This record gives sequence, structure tokens and C-alpha cells, in this order.
Amino acid sequence: MKILLTGFEPFGGEPINPSWEAVKTLHGYRGRVEALQLPCVFDLCLEQLGSRVREVGPDVILAVGQAGGRAAISLEKVAINLNEARIPDNAGGQPRGTPVVPGGPTAYFSGLPLKRLTARLQDSGIPAELSYTAGTFVCNHLFYGASHLAEQLPRPPRVGFVHIPYLPEQAARHPGSPHMALSMLTEGLKGICDELIAGGEEMEEIDAIAGTTH
Repeated sequence: MKILLTGFEPFGGEPINPSWEAVKTLHGYRGRVEALQLPCVFDLCLEQLGSRVREVGPDVILAVGQAGGRAAISLEKVAINLNEARIPDNAGGQPRGTPVVPGGPTAYFSGLPLKRLTARLQDSGIPAELSYTAGTFVCNHLFYGASHLAEQLPRPPRVGFVHIPYLPEQAARHPGSPHMALSMLTEGLKGICDELIAGGEEMEEIDAIAGTTH
């Protein structure tokens, strides 16, 4: 089981991005994980991901992104074929109502056993939740684009996306914002990787109730 774990560079005026701060600590973990930093730029992030995927040939692509305002590690269920940028990306791009992949499917679902992974984190005392919106910024763009890329490959990797909260030092600049310590974020990502490695190529889902009412 080979996992390509990605995080983003800082964006939106933040000096750090918790996704990369956590992801980079897992480079080489158990000899199965490769960490990759991606630019917070539409299209360019997919170009760089595609190049690395073709070089590495991972079994799993697990992308991680910052979600300021969220209090838990959020395992994303769905990526939609829509770019709608409230703020510019790091290259100044601000697409409005464009598709990630022209002519592509409306959406892709995560290829990972999200209920199983969420339960693993919760059982470890780490706040975790299933999420049904990855937004419409570069995170969703990457999640959708990676899923589309996977379908074009001879041996498609499974694709997933995880949003994580601010670090405490970020939350200090955003009064009232929830946050999570880097050590807990790192342990959460380790737990996800451990569960994926243990599950192997099958990675069966568990039978559990999930969903939201709004």
C-alpha cells in the first residue's frame, strides 16, 4: 500500500497552512507515505499532482486542506465539478462558475471507507466528522481533479480528501475560531494512514449511520 499524501502552501493571507505542516511530518511514514506540497492555484495544483502520481504510482491519493472555522477533522464525501472562488488563488486566479473538467461528471464520491476512517479517529479521541461539501475553492478543485485523473489511469488509485482546522497560532489571529494542535492533526492523519494500510486494497467500509439533516 503506497499513499501519496498532499498538503497545500499557505493562502488567503495566512503565513502557514496546517495541511502542509501536518502532512510533511508523515513523509516516509512506515515506508508507505510520500508527502507532496501543492500550490494553492487552480489547474497548477492538478498539473503537479498528475506528474507525481505518474512517477510514484500510488494506491491511494489522500489530499489534505485547511478549513478555517471547522472544529474537527472533516473527511469529505463528494467533489463537484465547479470552480467558484470567493477569493483569488495564490496566482490571482478567481474562476466563477467554471467546471473543473469541461464535460466531466457532475460529481465524484470519495473512494475511501469514510465511515471506517471517521470511527477510527473518534475512537482515538480525535474530533472527526463526515462532510458532504468540500467547498468550491482549490480544495474541491483538487479533489475533483484527482478523482478524474484516477479514472484515466491503467491502475486507478483510490482518492480522498480531508479538511483540517486552523492551528492554534492561526486561531489567535481569528478570535473565536476553533483550532486543533499540530500533534493531534498529525496523529489523526497517521490514524487514517494506518487504517488504509491495514485494510489493503479492499479497504472495506463499516455499517454505520451517517448523514446530515441540513
